[in-house]
Amino acid sequence: MKKFKFDMKRKFTKQLFYWLENRSETPLLVIGARQTGKTYIIKKFCEKQFNNYIYINFEEESEYRDFFEENLNPEKIIKKIEAYRGYKIDIENCIIFIDEVQLSERAITSLKYFNESEKDYKIICAGSLLGVVLNRFTSSFPVGKVAIEYLYPMDFEEFLLASGETLINDAITYSYQRLKPLSEPLHKKALSLYRTYLCVGGMPAAILEYLKKQKDLTLFDRSVHTNIIFSYLADMSKHTTSSQAVKTNQIYSAMPSQLAKTNKKFKYKLVGKRAKKDGYESAIEWLLTAGLLLKSVKIARPQAPLSAYQKNSYFKLFLSDVGLLTSLSKLNFGDIILETSFIYRGILTENFVAENFANKNIDLFYWESAASAEVDFILNIDGKIIPVEVKASDNTKSKSLQSYTGKHAPEYSIRISSKNFGYNNKIKSIPLYAVHLIGI
Repeated sequence: MKKFKFDMKRKFTKQLFYWLENRSETPLLVIGARQTGKTYIIKKFCEKQFNNYIYINFEEESEYRDFFEENLNPEKIIKKIEAYRGYKIDIENCIIFIDEVQLSERAITSLKYFNESEKDYKIICAGSLLGVVLNRFTSSFPVGKVAIEYLYPMDFEEFLLASGETLINDAITYSYQRLKPLSEPLHKKALSLYRTYLCVGGMPAAILEYLKKQKDLTLFDRSVHTNIIFSYLADMSKHTTSSQAVKTNQIYSAMPSQLAKTNKKFKYKLVGKRAKKDGYESAIEWLLTAGLLLKSVKIARPQAPLSAYQKNSYFKLFLSDVGLLTSLSKLNFGDIILETSFIYRGILTENFVAENFANKNIDLFYWESAASAEVDFILNIDGKIIPVEVKASDNTKSKSLQSYTGKHAPEYSIRISSKNFGYNNKIKSIPLYAVHLIGI
C-alpha cells in the first residue's frame, strides 16, 4: 500500500525562521504538550535549512545524556559527541536538535554556556514535558540565555490549509479584514468545516487520520484521540507521585462535567466529594505546565494591565484541544455536524475559543459582576480592553454584555457566534470560524 503523505503547514515555522535570522546564537527551547508536532516541525525545518544537521533524542539514545554530566564546557561536550558519532562537526554550518531534553537538567543548564561561547552554536531543544521540568527546575536555570517558544495544537486555519481549503480560508480572512459578510453558501460551508474541526481537533495525528479517511468522519478512527489521552494519563502516572497522579487523572477526566456547567468556574467538588484546593492545586499546576489544560482567570477590574487585577481563586479550566474534549466527553460526531443536539454547544464552543486565543499567546481572563453577569473573555488588543462574548448559535441576545458595556464603555465589543461578519452598535460580529484572526 502506498504510504499516505501529509505535509503540515504550521504557523510555528515563522517563529523558527525568526529565531534563525535574529537570535540563533541563543539556544531555543520549544515547549508543548505531547503529540502537538514539535519533533516533526523542527526536524523538517533543520533538514531544509542546513546541509549538516544532528538529531539527538535523549529518550531513545540515553547515552547522550552522559556527555553533559561530567562537564558543561560546550567544546568538551561537542568533542564527546564527535567521538561517539565518528566525525567532526562543522559548527558554523550545522544545527543540533536535542529532543526530549527534559530528561536531562544538566543539558538544559549547559545551554547557558553554549550561549556564552564565542563559537556559533545553533541549538534547538524540545520536550513533551519540558514545561513541567522548567517549572520545577532544581539546577541553575539559564535565565536570559535561552529563547522559549510554545507550540500548541493546530488551529482552525491550519486545519483548513491541511484540508486543502485554502480558497475559503482566504475568503474568511478577506471578510474579517473588512467586516463584510461572506456569501451565504460560503458562510454555511465555513460553519460546517468549523463543526468538523470540533470533532477532529488540532492534534496532527487526528488531522492525519481525517485526511487518510478522505475527510469522511464516519470512517474516522476515534482511537487516535483515546490513544493520545491514554498517553497523557500515562505521563501523569510516570512523572508524578502516585497520589498526585490520581488527582491529575481525576481533574483531567472531570473536565467535561466542568465545562458542561452554565457557570464554568472551576468547582473542586466536581472532581470528587472530598476534593479541596489545598490537595488539588499542585495537580492543576502540573496539568497547566504540561500543556494539557488552559486557565482563564477572573479579573476584578477591566483595566490594563489585566494581570494586575486577576482574582486567582476564581478561574476556569479548558482542555488544550477541542477534539480530545469531544472524545473525552463521548460526544457523537453526528450530533455535532447535524446540530441535532444542543448538549455539545456549552461543552465545546468556549473551549474552542479559549484554545485559539492561547495558541496566539493571548492571556485568558474573564469578567463577572456582583449581579452574576459574565463576559466570557476580556482581551487587551492594541492597548484597548475589549470584552468578548461567545455564543454557540446565532442567538446573540445578551444581558451580560449590555451590563459590561453600560458600566465600562469599551471602544467596541466582540461577539463570537454562528452569525456572519458585521458591525452594529459598536459590536463586531465575528463568526466562530474566524476566531483565529482576532488580535492579529
